[in-house]
Amino acid sequence: MKRHKLIFLSIIILFFFGCDKDENNPKESLAESFLFEDGFETQNDLLDELFPSNGSRWSNIQQTNPSNAINEISISDTEFNEGQNALRVLAYQSDSDLSKVDIEKNGLNIISGDKVTIKADFYIVGTASIENLLLIDLECCSCWDPTVGDNYGSENQCPGVRLMMSGGNDFLSIERGKISGTTMQQTNFPFPRNQWVTVQWEMTMSESENGFNRLVIDGTEVINEVGMNMPNAEVFRDVFLNQGIDFTLQEPTFYERVQIGATANPTAGNIELFVDDFSIKVE
Repeated sequence: MKRHKLIFLSIIILFFFGCDKDENNPKESLAESFLFEDGFETQNDLLDELFPSNGSRWSNIQQTNPSNAINEISISDTEFNEGQNALRVLAYQSDSDLSKVDIEKNGLNIISGDKVTIKADFYIVGTASIENLLLIDLECCSCWDPTVGDNYGSENQCPGVRLMMSGGNDFLSIERGKISGTTMQQTNFPFPRNQWVTVQWEMTMSESENGFNRLVIDGTEVINEVGMNMPNAEVFRDVFLNQGIDFTLQEPTFYERVQIGATANPTAGNIELFVDDFSIKVE
C-alpha cells in the first residue's frame, strides 16, 4: 500500500513539473513578424550610407529619367521631420518615357493572410496638380509568368498595389490596376502641401475580395474597404486570355519589395518631395 502511495505521489510531482516547463517555455508561433524602419539618417549626408554592404538598410534605387532631364535623389539636411536627415526626390515630368525615382527595399516575403502596416512622412513641395503621382508601391515581380515576358509591357511585370493621387489633383488613394482591380478612391481629404504629412497604409493581404484596406492621413481615416490586394491567378488568367495570351501566375505568390518616393510621375509638372520616418511591419 505504501508503495502504491509513493508511485502515485511521483506521478503527481512529474505532472506538475511538466506543466511548469510548458508554461515557462511556450511554443513559438509559426508566423514570423518582420519590421523594417529607416529615418534616412546619415553621418555625412551621403546617399551611399543607405546601402551598407550587410544589406541592413535599403537595396537599390529605381530611376527612369524622361528623355529631356535627369531625375535626382539625395539626402537632405535642410528639410526633415525627425533627426537631421530626410530623403529628397526630384522627378521631372514624363514625356515618351515614364519618369520615376524612388528607393527600394527587397527581400520581403508578404503572403496572403499577413497583416501589413506601411508608414511614412511626406513633404510635397508646391501647389500645382499632382494627380496620378505614385508614392508607394508593393510589388510581386517573381509571380510574373516568364513565358509572357514583356509582351504585355515591361511596366506591368511587377504586379502590386500602390498609393496614388487620384480623383482630381491631390486625393491619395489605393490603386489596384496592376492586379486588375479598381482604384479605392477618396475625394474627401486633399493631401496637405508644403508641410509634413504622416501616411499610414494598413492591409490584411488576400487574393480574394475579403482583403482589408485602410488608409490614414495625418490621423484621419480616408479609406476603409474590403477587397483584393494580391494577384489572383484566376483573374490574371482571364484578363490575359481576353488578349489571346496564356498566362500562369507563378507560385508561391508573395510581395518581395516595397518602393517609396516618386515611384511614377506621369503628371504635367516636375515633382519635388521629401520622405522621412519610413517603416513596414508584417505580422
